[in-house]
Amino acid sequence: MKVNCEPERVAALTVWPVMFDGSAAKSVRFGAEVEGVDWSKPVPAEVVAQLVSLQDKYAVLIFRNTGLDDARHIAFSKELGDELETNPFYYGIENDRVGNPLLFDVGNIDKDGSPVRKDSRRWHHSMGNVLWHTDSSYHQQRSKYSILLSHGNPVKGGSWTHFADTRRAYADLPEDKKREIEDMIVEHDLWHSRKIGSPQVYKEPLPHERTLKPPAYHRLVQRAPDERKTLFLAAHAKRILGRSLDDSQRLLWDLIAHCTKPEYVFSMEWLQGGDMVWWDNRQSMHRANPYTEEMTARDVRRSTIIDDGPLAFGVSRDEIHRAGLSVEE
Repeated sequence: MKVNCEPERVAALTVWPVMFDGSAAKSVRFGAEVEGVDWSKPVPAEVVAQLVSLQDKYAVLIFRNTGLDDARHIAFSKELGDELETNPFYYGIENDRVGNPLLFDVGNIDKDGSPVRKDSRRWHHSMGNVLWHTDSSYHQQRSKYSILLSHGNPVKGGSWTHFADTRRAYADLPEDKKREIEDMIVEHDLWHSRKIGSPQVYKEPLPHERTLKPPAYHRLVQRAPDERKTLFLAAHAKRILGRSLDDSQRLLWDLIAHCTKPEYVFSMEWLQGGDMVWWDNRQSMHRANPYTEEMTARDVRRSTIIDDGPLAFGVSRDEIHRAGLSVEE
């Protein structure tokens, strides 16, 4: 996972880049393993500030063998933002294995500890997680960070989460493509990605699902915390306002394919319980490994920190109408 280069030292922290090219022409820094945080007690404010600065630079931070439990996972998440996303419990809180409104069960096991049943609605819902995406882009107030923590042992045969650098991918686009997409507004819809992942089961969302998660609207080209331009993109991205659905999908998936070329992507392997990864949804995409019938239990839980920055609320209906666009297809 760590590249063959000298680590970065930040006070008591040791930072090992995952993807690194220090040349002036490229200046690539994406993903890092961080050592030196004492997770046995609350993380001091000065260490949190150091970590946020590293996050702004690397977009994905990996921590090994943290020993965190649910309560300390949530406590650290709250140090990174005023509000955490609340789990909508699509299948009822009584059926949720974790049962904490501030955590999302993104493992592959049911309440009894057995792997999720093939062809259950949850199995098919998970198929959308295999697509490249940005967490909660389908919310009008989008997410800023996601923190995924492993419990127990990883799945047999290896367990991976894959990350793509949307900052460098944008920088490498041809100038004419940058001009074409500069002012585009995109409709993001959770049920669009679920339909792509499982077209039979999610051809139409259930009425309560649609009510819980209506579409949201965000600019395609945005700025990362370091002011570099980046693409705010995901499998949830359904339609570019002012374009047909077919034209929108062609362009959006061309951009996703560009962002996920090997030179922009790394894969993190989950090695043991306590491993944790924290990523910035505003400057990266990610995807999970697919469910298989041969998989063994994998217990991972995610907290999501809601964005509080200048672009947190995306594009309002009033802004859309003033631009002469419509949210109707």
